[in-house]
Amino acid sequence: MSGSNNDSRRSGAVTALIVFGGMFLVFFLSSAMVLVAMGDEGLTGLGEEKVGVVEVIGPITDSKETVRNLRRFVEDDTIKAIVVRIDSPGGSVAPSQEMFQAVQRAKEKKPLVVSMGNLAASGGYYIAIGADKIYANPGSVTGSIGVITQLFNVSRITEKLDLEVNTLKTGPYKDSGSPFREFTVQDEVYFRDLIDDIYEQFVEDVAKSRKMEVSEAKKFADGRVFTGRQAKEYGLVDELGTLTDAVDYVAKEAKIEGDPKIVYPAKETSVLDQLLKSNLQSLVSEAKQQATPVVEYRYVGPQ
Repeated sequence: MSGSNNDSRRSGAVTALIVFGGMFLVFFLSSAMVLVAMGDEGLTGLGEEKVGVVEVIGPITDSKETVRNLRRFVEDDTIKAIVVRIDSPGGSVAPSQEMFQAVQRAKEKKPLVVSMGNLAASGGYYIAIGADKIYANPGSVTGSIGVITQLFNVSRITEKLDLEVNTLKTGPYKDSGSPFREFTVQDEVYFRDLIDDIYEQFVEDVAKSRKMEVSEAKKFADGRVFTGRQAKEYGLVDELGTLTDAVDYVAKEAKIEGDPKIVYPAKETSVLDQLLKSNLQSLVSEAKQQATPVVEYRYVGPQ
């Protein structure tokens, strides 16, 4: 009996060791991934005068992270200036407008410029005009000032499959844009009024930010994209240059002596968590697109 008890204790100890060892390993790996994600820029340089770089990368579906990062850099006394680096085809309307407004607020507190990467179009350009100075590479693709919504119709497919969709609604426009019924002239007029108003908001902000008349801004607001060099000629950007050029300029504006320390926002979660979050956001975005028509500031051409 005593031997059996000893065996049980040893077995329990081994089990506990495996469980706690596994937990420690997970914690260690997660912490290591956070450090990798943060990188040297997120951990060193305390007390130095720094230039913070906030990146807007990929399709725009949400504004919370960018707005939060801009606010943190504004509140950090060691961050003397900010560069917003944009490489995005644009996306959802409200998040684009929220980031545009966040850039405007940040530039009132500290020197701030925008640097365009390969692509800063539509909603990406909307964010850029929040800054007083925009840098673009000669070959950057920008512009695409306009609004798009795409409505799918599968009513003929449901007919062929002998499927029936029954809809109950409280008004004639409640199912406008539904893929399960014909897109009528009434629907087209309704959606045209909607996207025209969103378009006018975009153009008005471009005109005000770039110090143009609305009529002048509308000459470039037909959905076309431009190279960085063309955009400078048309007054849509201010300077041709790289991210380094943008950093050097804003550091000079902030009166930073010598080479500035460049920092990026520290990641709060592990790379795995970020990946899972990204996949979840993609699924949610896709589900929303299936459920309701999506109106976007988005460039859909080659990238």
